[in-house]
Amino acid sequence: MQRFQFQTVSNIIAGLGTIQELHQILQRGKYLRALLVTDQGMIQQNLHQEILNIIETAGLDYAIYADVQADPPEHIVADAVAFARQEQIDVVIGFGGGSSLDVAKLIAVLSHPHQHQCLNEIYGIDQVQGPRLPLILIPTTAGTGSEVTPISIVTTGETTKTGIVSPYLFADTAILDATFTQNLPRHITAATGIDAMVHAIEAYTSKIKKNPYSDMLAKQALRLLNANLQKVLENGDDLEARQNMLVGSMLAGQAFANAPVGAVHALAYPLGGHFHLSHGHSNAIVLTEVLKFNAPAAKQKYAELMTWLDPHSKGCHDGLTDLFIDHFNNHLERSGLPMKLNQLNIPEHMLLLLAEDAMKQTRLLQNNPREMNVEDALQIYQAIYA
Repeated sequence: MQRFQFQTVSNIIAGLGTIQELHQILQRGKYLRALLVTDQGMIQQNLHQEILNIIETAGLDYAIYADVQADPPEHIVADAVAFARQEQIDVVIGFGGGSSLDVAKLIAVLSHPHQHQCLNEIYGIDQVQGPRLPLILIPTTAGTGSEVTPISIVTTGETTKTGIVSPYLFADTAILDATFTQNLPRHITAATGIDAMVHAIEAYTSKIKKNPYSDMLAKQALRLLNANLQKVLENGDDLEARQNMLVGSMLAGQAFANAPVGAVHALAYPLGGHFHLSHGHSNAIVLTEVLKFNAPAAKQKYAELMTWLDPHSKGCHDGLTDLFIDHFNNHLERSGLPMKLNQLNIPEHMLLLLAEDAMKQTRLLQNNPREMNVEDALQIYQAIYA
């Protein structure tokens, strides 16, 4: 067995109603002033009020930063950090989807009174130099797994996304309470659920850092997500299924935090950058064709995952891989999401630029089980165009 390292969040609390544990966490930390980081959607739906009630009963003052945008650009992060410093907060609570959690992580690092680094100095892997403020993350979607990853994604420039990867971005506590996911629209439930499945699949086939822990987590994540996605799409009030999705997303997040994702994400990022498609939807669109592309190098692993999901499935690696791809294609068809680029008004002349931009995601492509070049990426975009 080759050498490996596994890291994750030290305290994970999961279950319906577990948000009440936040009270004890805040009191035990003896914090004075909290910053709640969220977005306007959470505010408009009043989902944040329960968090505020808990903060108040724990005896803390608080401030709210609620201007997080999807795929947060640099100026949003800069504004949030400046706001946090002005408010002199001593604990950060991220509440929302992956973008809110990603911004909360960066606030915790960059607004610490003894932190002298700027945002543009921490892009890449292991560029963050401590310290950071205490950090609590509460996801409201079952998809990104950001609550347990050491990664924040920032939109840099007009169309590009850049990652910040550092153990300093691991939260102190993640609280997974599916009552906050109950009112998610169907299309967001579908896109985020498929995003979590992609995390599990790509972690299991990751080329460089795949290890026994990440394999175990990816398989269990995929089983939970596979068994519950259609349930929550058919009945959004099925809280047991939603909690299973949230835990599955978290397990997939732990897996890919240690065995990083590959070409699905690399090809999805330009779609989000140029056309503002959600990250989960972008992953869903490219998933099937990337699985087909990777099959020559990853068919043994795809076959293993297929027999894990369905122990009754039989066949050689090629046959089981075909079943695996068909199985997830069925999930995509049942999601109701548009799956062709021309349906989303993406012009065909942009495909080469998308392929060229995908090749810039070297941090991701190095993990892919099969080497990919710009011609390969272009052929995938052409296959999903119409």
